[in-house]
This record gives sequence, C-alpha cells and structure tokens, in this order.
Amino acid sequence: MYRTFDRFAGLVAEAPWTVFLFILLITGVALVGYYDADRVRSFVLSMFQEEVEQKTDDDDIKSPDVESVSLADSDATLVIESPGELFFTQDGSDALRKIAENLDDLPQVESVLWMDRLPILNMFGFPRPLLPRAESSEARFKSAAELAHTHPLVGGQMLSKDGKTLLMLIKFEWLFVDGDEDVTTELRRVAEETVAEFPGLDYKFYVTGRVPYILKAIQTQTANSSLFLKLGYGMIAVMAMVLFRGPTAVFIVALAPALGVFWTQGFVRFFDLQHNPFNEIVLPVLISLIGLTDGVHLMVQIRKLRASGLSGREAARRGLSEVGLACFLTSLTTAIGFGSLSLATSKIVQEFGQSCVIGVILTFVSVICVIPLACTTVLGRTVHIGHEKGLIDRNLGKISGVIDFVLPRARGLSWLAIVSTVVLTAISLFLPPDDKGESNVPRSAEAAVGMDHMDKAFGGLNFCSVDVRWSKQVESDSAEVLQVVTEVSDLLETEEMIGQPLSIQNFVDYFPGDGKPSERMSMLELLPPPLKRAFYRPERRLANVTFRVQELGIAAYDPVFKRLEAGLEKIDAAHPEFTLHMTGGTVERWRTIFEIVLDLAASLGSALVIIFLVLTIVYRSLTIGLISMLANIFPLALTGTVLVCAGQSLEVVTVLAFTVCLGIAVDDSIHFITRFQEERLKGGSDAQAIRRAFTAVGTALVMTTAVLITGFSVVLFSGLRDYQLFVAMGILTIGSALFADIIFLPALVYQFFSGNSPSDIAYAETQDEPHHHPGQTTPATEEEQAAQANI
Repeated sequence: MYRTFDRFAGLVAEAPWTVFLFILLITGVALVGYYDADRVRSFVLSMFQEEVEQKTDDDDIKSPDVESVSLADSDATLVIESPGELFFTQDGSDALRKIAENLDDLPQVESVLWMDRLPILNMFGFPRPLLPRAESSEARFKSAAELAHTHPLVGGQMLSKDGKTLLMLIKFEWLFVDGDEDVTTELRRVAEETVAEFPGLDYKFYVTGRVPYILKAIQTQTANSSLFLKLGYGMIAVMAMVLFRGPTAVFIVALAPALGVFWTQGFVRFFDLQHNPFNEIVLPVLISLIGLTDGVHLMVQIRKLRASGLSGREAARRGLSEVGLACFLTSLTTAIGFGSLSLATSKIVQEFGQSCVIGVILTFVSVICVIPLACTTVLGRTVHIGHEKGLIDRNLGKISGVIDFVLPRARGLSWLAIVSTVVLTAISLFLPPDDKGESNVPRSAEAAVGMDHMDKAFGGLNFCSVDVRWSKQVESDSAEVLQVVTEVSDLLETEEMIGQPLSIQNFVDYFPGDGKPSERMSMLELLPPPLKRAFYRPERRLANVTFRVQELGIAAYDPVFKRLEAGLEKIDAAHPEFTLHMTGGTVERWRTIFEIVLDLAASLGSALVIIFLVLTIVYRSLTIGLISMLANIFPLALTGTVLVCAGQSLEVVTVLAFTVCLGIAVDDSIHFITRFQEERLKGGSDAQAIRRAFTAVGTALVMTTAVLITGFSVVLFSGLRDYQLFVAMGILTIGSALFADIIFLPALVYQFFSGNSPSDIAYAETQDEPHHHPGQTTPATEEEQAAQANI
C-alpha cells in the first residue's frame, strides 16, 4: 500500500499535466450531471431494460358507479378555529356559508365539502340542513348544534367535540392552478376577507392538508439546500483560514473539498438521488467536512516539509507518500460505514448511504489530486508562508502534556475504556424503537400548526381502519355483518388514544328505534349510496371501521395496537367466516418498527466487522484491529446512553446518525495508528513511538474534530427536528471519539500492543525530541528512508 502511494506521488510530481487532465475529466462528467443527467440515465437504462408485456387480470367484480363520501382524500383542509361556540349563530352560519361560496368561486377549487353539504341523512329523505339559515331563531340554532354533534360525519369528524373548530375539505381543479399561492395562502386570504364582513366573529384560519404540507416541505428543502450548500463552502474557507493563516495554504485546502462537493452533487444526479432530503441539506456539509479533515492532515505534512527546505514538488511527493495511506484508509472505512446503510429498509436511508459513498470516493480523489498538484505549481512556492502562525503548527508541542498523563496510567485507563464501553453499550440496548412520522416541515409553518390543531381538536389527524371481510357462505345483508362491525367499534371505543370510530353501525344507530342487529341491518338501505359505500361494499364482501390516531409516535401506540390486535383475534375466533385486519399508515409503521432495530444491527454490525477486517489486514495485527474497534465503539455507546437518559428513541434518523458517525469517528484512530507504525520503524521503544506519533498528529486530530463539530453546528439552525437530532448526535459522537482517541487509544496501544515496561516511559520522556522547534521537521536519515521504502 505504501508503494502504491509512492508511485502516485511520483506521478503527481513528474507528470502533473496528467493529473490535471484527470481532474478536468471528472469535472466535465459532473457538469453533465448538473445539466443533462436525465438523458444519460435514460440512455443507460434503455440498454439494460427489456420490454415486458404487462398483463392484468380483469376484475370480474363490477362496483356501482357511485362516488363515496370520504373525509381523508381532500387536497387541502381549511381549519376554522373560533374562540367560542360561534358557528351556530346568525352571523356565524352566514359567514361560514359565504366562505364556502367564495372558495367555490375560485377557478382552482373544484369542490368544498363541509357539514352543510353532506348527503341527507334521515329516514324519509327530507332536506334538513345541519346548519340553519341566518334568519333562524336562537332555539333553532341550539337544537341544530346538538343534532350536528350526533351526526356520524360531523361530530368529532368535521366539527370538534367542543364546537370550536370546523373543517372545510377542499379539492382542486389542477388545470387552473398557476402557483403555490393558489392552493395555500389564497384560500386563507379569501376566508379572512369574507369573515372581515362580520365584526363580531374572531375566526382563525389555517390551510393545511396533503398538498399544502408537501409544498411547504419542498419549499423548505429548496431553501435549506441552497443555504447549507453555501454554508458548507463558507465553512471550508473560514476553518482553513483559522487553521493555516497563510492565504495560499487556505486556498489550496479549501479548493479540494469544495471541488469534491461539486463533483458529488453532479454525480448523484446520474442516479436520481438529488431529491433525497438528507442529500440536499446534510450531504454537502458532511462531504465538505470529511474532505477538509483529510486535506488538513495532508497540508500540515506538506507545509512541514516545505518549511524544512524541500522543493514544492518534493514536498508534495513526500507528503502524499507519508499521509496518503492514512487518508485512503479513513476514506475507505468512512465509505464502508456509509455503504452499510444500503442494508436499511428505509429508501431514504439507502439513498443517503449510496450518495455518501459516492461523495467520499470523489472527495478523496479530489484531496489527493488537487492539493499535491497545486503544491507543485507556482502556488507551492508560498504554501509554507504563515507556517509558524498556523493554529496547528504552532501548537504541535503543546499536546505532549496529554501523553505525559496517559502513558504512566495506561493500565488503569485501558481497563476503564473496556469497562465503560461494555457498560455504555449495555445501557444503549435499552434505547426504545420509535417512529414519529414525517418531520420535514418546521413546526412553526402554517401547514404544521394546522395539523397539530386538528390532531388535538379531533383526537387524531391520521385515519386508520379495521377491514371486516366475510366469506361467500355469509350473505352480505346478514345480521352477523353488523354484529361483527359493532363488536369491532366497541373494542375501539375502549381505548382512550383511539379517536372517533366510524362505521355503518354509527349510521344505523343514528336512525330512531332499537332492536337487534338482525332487525336493524335492513336500515342500511335507507342510507344515501355515497355514505353507505364509504363504509360498506357488499359486492366485495367488505366493511370497514375507521378511527383516528394522534401523531404521538409509534412507541406511544405500541401497547394500544397490541391490545387491539388481541381483541380482534378474539372476535375473529368467535366468527369463523370473518377476517379482521387493521390497516393504515400508522398501523403499518407500527408493524415494521422492529425493522429499525434490524437496520441498526445490520448496518452498524456489518460496518464494524468490515472495518475491523480491513484494519486487521492492513496493519497485519489482530490486536490493532480489536483496539481500533474498542476505541470507536465507545463514542457510539456513549451517544446511545445519552439518548436513553434524555428520553429519546431509536428512529430512522438515529440509525442513520450512528452509522455515519462510525464512519467519521474511525478516521482519527487510523491517523494515529498509521503514524505510530511509521514511528516504530525509526527505532527506539514503543513508548517513544507512541509519544512521537501522538505529538505529530494529536493537535491535528483536535483541530479536525473542531472543524467537524463547527461544521455540523450550522445545521442546528435548519429548524427541522430530524436534522437537528442528526447533527446533535454527530457532535456528541465526534467529540467523544476525540476523547477516546487521545486518552484511551494510546493507553490501549501501549498496554496491549507494545512490550514496554514502566521504565521505558521515563526513557521516552528524556530521549524524545524536545529540542526541536515545534514547527520544524528533521529531515529523514538515509536509514529512515530505506526503512520506509521497505514497508
């Protein structure tokens, strides 16, 4: 491996134009990705896809041509909040009707469904509006309010139980939609202008629902993508300036990761991955920081060599030869960590992992090509200017105080590392799995505020259902159908967290009279077809019971759904010809929640094993492989423990963060161990080698960690919970990884890998290199060069 980088370093020094043309080639391909990736992707796919004749089985079952009433398929919802029960008043009813009429007059609105436009629901079919006319008496309004709360589709469905929130369900005519405002703010504007005609009404309006929520998510992603891409580039420049001071070094170090981000954003378009939410916000910052950390290590080495008197070409060649392997291993292990995300079941996680692998590879290529190449040009003549003022270079010697503390206490610190890692890992296993749903819209956004209000006012926003199916042996008008539906509804009513079950039972009970199911089943014929078919389809032998659930997270509903499943099994057993199945988005997420745990075990486990094998093979030492893994499991276990103590849960975003952080955290361990093995070849005791390696890379490790933490911190301002949780975990993991690498790792290496005695520590302290200036580098002797050449 060393010889490979020696050859490449020689190529950079001897044939820089070849490397320059290679950089231009990759840049050209990335530009194609930016401007015409779709054509390239279509061309490639057309060569591999075969035309397959699609065969569909004709459905023999013909359903009546009746459009059923649905409360869950609207494009948008206008939420109307009143400070009191003002809807059933003269001004209140008049205002509501005018709001609905004015919304209907908008060309982009196809229909508005609210309680005054529901199908007639009485035994004789006489029209009787649920909301009286404005000229009606106060007593009429009072009785109408009581009647509305008993209506199956109004009480708790379109009108909150406290009578202070009302919903208007809107569908759009997309042919007349010209912009985002037409389906969001324009609706609220019309409602506000209408209610302004009634001074006594203090209604509040929220436009929410499927379309407004999706539009707000897209707008947020677009804004954040542009913002954080700029922040990523800006962070590279600022941190490089702080670390190196010299303008030439700053420009070169910033150029490499910036080009890596540019390449990555172009290449992911070939795979149609650019719309992944994490790719638009987290990926640019993450890739730029990974590239900057490798660039810092490489530039520090080149500047030291230039300051020692070597020419630009020779400094670039030797710097890449000495640091290139460590950079390669860090990129390899980081790519392995990201690549393991492909084992996840979440498509977003898979795509993000694949994009990160592409980004890590391209950024590594950018770093090892751009920085050495630039140092061989005119820029390389002044790259060492500011060397003595650089934050890293002028503090190289100050880090030695840490190793003075660690080596004499290596035994105790080693066992502390082992025990603490085991204990923290055990605590992390108590991290409960959960899924809190989508959180890609700021909670302060109107669409999110409206949804939260609906969630509280109606006992849940999301709809789920229990599908009741029966065999051909059961007649569709059998009383047993109503009996089973009633038992399911009664079961759902026993759970406080389940909101407002709705089924054919509610409509049958709405009609006057009592009796057994066998006597009341015939009353279904009195229902208007749009209402009946919403919950009962006899030709398909299907009835369903819908219910609402709140957005509290899957963990909160886990015991509820388990009790419901057990209850449904009992009902199922009592009626052998019937099959009951609970469905809905929240229910399906509950059923698959264990996959989050499997994602974590599969991605983390496979990444740990592969990284362990890679390090063991590269360093040719099982002990080194085990030591590296211990030092890198510790920060993950610590982060998991903090999440447990903070009452957090194991979600898709935390699984993602754990795996990403593993790929990043292992980088510092590789730089230290690689330098330690190089120092061992120079002679002296292992204690001396540890000291020299630590002094050489310790300060750089601290500074690169500072770069990562500072870079991650900018994403905390995104306003989105998932991104905030992701970067908070990243900051905690990377910070604790630095602690493990400068405290535990040297102690573990000294205790379990070297054969030194305590007296060697004192010898190392006296025989190390204290007489050299921290910014100077002693040129390698012929023996040292020969030793490196033989690696």
